[in-house]
Amino acid sequence: MVNIRALDPSASPLDYYGNELRRLREAAGLKQQQLGDKIFCAASLIGQVETARKVPTRDFSERLDAALGTDGHFSRLVGLVLRSQLPHWFQAYAEMEAQAEYISTFQCQLVYGLLQTESYARALIGVDRPDQVDELVAGHMERQRLLEREQPPALWVVLGEAVLHQEVGGCEVMRDQLTHLLSFAHRPWVQIQVLPFSAGAHTGMQGSFTLLRFESDPDLIYEEGYAQGYMSANPPVIRERSVGYARLQAGALSTECSAALITRVMEERYGNQPEPGGRAVA
Repeated sequence: MVNIRALDPSASPLDYYGNELRRLREAAGLKQQQLGDKIFCAASLIGQVETARKVPTRDFSERLDAALGTDGHFSRLVGLVLRSQLPHWFQAYAEMEAQAEYISTFQCQLVYGLLQTESYARALIGVDRPDQVDELVAGHMERQRLLEREQPPALWVVLGEAVLHQEVGGCEVMRDQLTHLLSFAHRPWVQIQVLPFSAGAHTGMQGSFTLLRFESDPDLIYEEGYAQGYMSANPPVIRERSVGYARLQAGALSTECSAALITRVMEERYGNQPEPGGRAVA
């Protein structure tokens, strides 16, 4: 049994979630073991969440709502909890990304975060933060839920060809990741192009960047460094990068030719394409 400790609900979304779980569990007259039996988990897990020592999952939250009759309370709250697990310096960008109507991004080294599989993200995060992989991956995957909305943002992605060749997590992880990229061909609001090596010198060689457009707010540009990101609404900077992005799109392969290149790299470098229904994670 995890020792009971006082939580300050205002300290963080995770503390608030834990406090709410304890409050509503006790209001229902349930002990931790009894609630654990109802949602098919150990009492120790209930205790860890209640003391903010464990980050809850969305599945865990949905089962709590069903068991406690809380009308989606925990399912709504878990989004805040998971997003709060993202690096502090990245959270402001993630909030603006979730509000954008149009997202245009050039990535020279990595698959854009909204298109990463869970295994690809886990391999990346594990390099520098092996002790926080579960929490950070959970926040990372929660961020992708905006693509599942009834009206998701329009997403334009230009990937440098090097992204396809830079092996992250091993052949199986890369095969799943490239398969996942190909799956977006059926989503009209997502366009993926590859800028081939043959394009030579280009405006994106200084680094990756993302442009966000909103229905009524000013456009934003986001550029990520090694330890933090930089976001700006400076009109001259936005104009320069918008023109640069148009050039990158013009120099990139068409979406159809890009898909053909992704398929060829996947087959030649990482093995045959897995059967439909494989391990790619949205």
